Amino acid sequence: MSLLANIIGFSFVGLAARFGHLGIQKRNLFSNPGGHVLAMGAFGFVGYWAHYWEIHSSEMIKRKLEKIKEGRQANATAETNSE
Repeated sequence: MSLLANIIGFSFVGLAARFGHLGIQKRNLFSNPGGHVLAMGAFGFVGYWAHYWEIHSSEMIKRKLEKIKEGRQANATAETNSE
């Protein structure tokens, strides 16, 4: 998923959360648009970091799998040499 799609998606979740909270309180949904912008910005920021966490975690998993593969190869050669 692209960075922009992640930010926009999380922003809309923030807007939906804001509308949900105002709906529970039975308040006017359009009385304070600054609050909507703040909620969308905060959730968009979370989306920004979620995108980079996804990239970072994929790289960490890839490195870990390479280490596991190297360890298995080392064990296989050690077992072969010991026999």
